[in-house]
Amino acid sequence: MTRGQWGCVAAPVGGLATGVIGAVLLSAAWQACDVGVNGAANGLALIFYGALLAIVAAAWWGALIAFIGRWNLAVALLGGTAGAAVMVWIFVALLHVPNGYRC
Repeated sequence: MTRGQWGCVAAPVGGLATGVIGAVLLSAAWQACDVGVNGAANGLALIFYGALLAIVAAAWWGALIAFIGRWNLAVALLGGTAGAAVMVWIFVALLHVPNGYRC
């Protein structure tokens, strides 16, 4: 496989995985703090936020594979993983409790 083919595979897969992990962690944080009426009430917001995170993460993965992956694919994948972890951390920290910290 060429580097371009690796990027076409890794960027959507990494972005989707990052979006799903971020949405699951945010859902768990919202359930722990009793945000919303029930689980279904937060579903649309979680889908929107998860999709937004997935798009940003896919762009991050694609940029790393395209630029750094030319020289070293392992470093690009490691950088993509580290960047995705930071994105999820910031995502959950900013959206943890919409009305302030109550729990």
